Formats: sequence, structure tokens, C-alpha cells
Amino acid sequence: MAKKPRTPPPPRKVQAPKQRHDPKSSNPERQKQFLYIFAGAGVVGLIVALVIVLAGGKKTNDASKASDKTVAAAMRAAGCTFVSKPPFPPTHKGKTFHEDSPTDTTKVKWSTFPPSAGGHYGAWAIWAFYRDPVSPNRVVHNEEHGGVILWWGPQVPSATVDKLSSFYDESPEGMVGTPIAGLGKKVAISAWTGNPSKYYSNGYYGVGHLAVCPGFNEKAFTTFRDAYRGHGPEGIPLSSDQPGTGPGA
Repeated sequence: MAKKPRTPPPPRKVQAPKQRHDPKSSNPERQKQFLYIFAGAGVVGLIVALVIVLAGGKKTNDASKASDKTVAAAMRAAGCTFVSKPPFPPTHKGKTFHEDSPTDTTKVKWSTFPPSAGGHYGAWAIWAFYRDPVSPNRVVHNEEHGGVILWWGPQVPSATVDKLSSFYDESPEGMVGTPIAGLGKKVAISAWTGNPSKYYSNGYYGVGHLAVCPGFNEKAFTTFRDAYRGHGPEGIPLSSDQPGTGPGA
């Protein structure tokens, strides 16, 4: 960004006698020149202000991309794979994602596994850490609310699950932990982000984020959680995702 021009210092005052008798002080043409200079300075200032605003807007628009880069780097360092991918559109044209899963056991096609966004059941899971599997159809609804999900396969050692549980306990707001069939010995973390003002408009459904890892890495998981938690496409405030709350709680 161009350096903002400094306001020129005011003319140095001369002694009183010269100020009274200097013919230049009352010259109309000279006064016009000063007016043009100050008017020009005002235009330049306005241009600079617009540049600053536009530059700031660009940074805001690039914020999610910056988060993806930071998270991707942390995940690579931990030996994980990472992807940010939009969900498949709702199966029923003109309907919401809820219609894709009339029951919490309905088979749904997701763009990632474990699911990070897309079709889901109308009721979400109570915010908690589960040792027994919870329907992913419900958990995806938690993601839509801004939740971050901790997943692990049935072959993951109990010691690793205990580490995931401790990670959850450190900051349980907007978090769910659940095992899922098909993940084997791996663990994963997912979230769904989006702009609530654009959700369901012109084919916009936000973006799902997923990292699949050979084990738990606290630094990488913290980076992921802090980047995406509370930014769901529905705009639900994180304060509404308190542990132990949810449908039927």
C-alpha cells in the first residue's frame, strides 16, 4: 500500500511588520493557489482512505484461505491429510439438507469421509464426547451449527481415545467426539464453515474441512479447532453449543 502523504507543515510566521506590509498576503491569485493545494490534498486523502478500506476488505475475503493454509501446514507436519471441500447440493431441489435424511439412519452421500458437511437429520446430537458411535447424520447437523467433530476408528487404541477425550475436556464448547465405522486405526477432525448471509443462495452451501491422521497431535488439532469452530453456515453462535445441550437434553 502506498505511503500516506504527510500533511505539509503550516507556513512559518514572519515578523509582524513584514506581515502587515507584504503585498503577497493579499494577492487573490496566491489565495486561489492555496485553495487548490488544500483541495488537492483532500482528494488525495480520500483516495488513500478508499485504498485502505479496499485493502482491508481484500484481507477479510482472504481470511478463510489463510486459515486453510495455516491448518494445512499444521496437519502436514503431523502426518495428516487435509481437505476443504464443498458439500454435495441437497438431493431434493429447492429443499434444505434436512430432507436428505428423514431418519438418522438414512443413507446419505457426503463429499468427504468422515462427513464434514452436507445432508443431515433434522435433530443434532447432544454436545458431548461419546464412547459409543453416534449417527453421523446427526453429527453433520452439529457441524452446520459450527461444531468441530473428533472422529476415530474402531481399531484406535484406548489410550489415543483418552487423549482425544482430554482434548475435548479442555474446551468442550461446540465439540462432539464419536467413533465411526470405516476409519480403522485413524483419527479425524472436521468442521463446516460458511457465510450465513449466502447460505442456500445461488448454489452456495459453505465448505467442509477434514483432516485424517494416523494419531492424535494436540498442536495440529488445536490449530484446526481454533480456525473453524463457531463458523457454521447457519450462523449459530458458539455460546449456543454448550456441552450437554441439544434436542431432548
